[in-house]
Amino acid sequence: MKLLLDTHIWLWSVLEPHRLSPPVAGELTNPEHQLWLSAVSVWELQMLVHKKRVQLHEEIGTWVAKTLNMLQLNEAPLTIEVALAIPAVSLGHGDPADQILAASAKVFGLTLVTADERLIKSKQIATMPNR
Repeated sequence: MKLLLDTHIWLWSVLEPHRLSPPVAGELTNPEHQLWLSAVSVWELQMLVHKKRVQLHEEIGTWVAKTLNMLQLNEAPLTIEVALAIPAVSLGHGDPADQILAASAKVFGLTLVTADERLIKSKQIATMPNR
């Protein structure tokens, strides 16, 4: 299975693993699964650090590189195809990061791992709820 990590799932898996449900934690460590991360999640991390909602003890680029290696994350690129797919993924809200994540999941055939109920309720993408 190919799993796209929502930003909070990525951060929790590294900084607060106790926030992951046992089923999600198990799936994220299953060596048969591929884990994917969108560049929009790195952008969201930068915003969270800037707002002091997340504290890292090293430079963001270094931290991101370490987590990419540690979790063996593949990059889900923001492509023209992803941008064009955004209107097809109606989420009922206008959060651009969520729209990009949902469109990325759709375009690349990924299952979005999230605790966001608005994303979980989407019928256009496959999700794995963190409950």
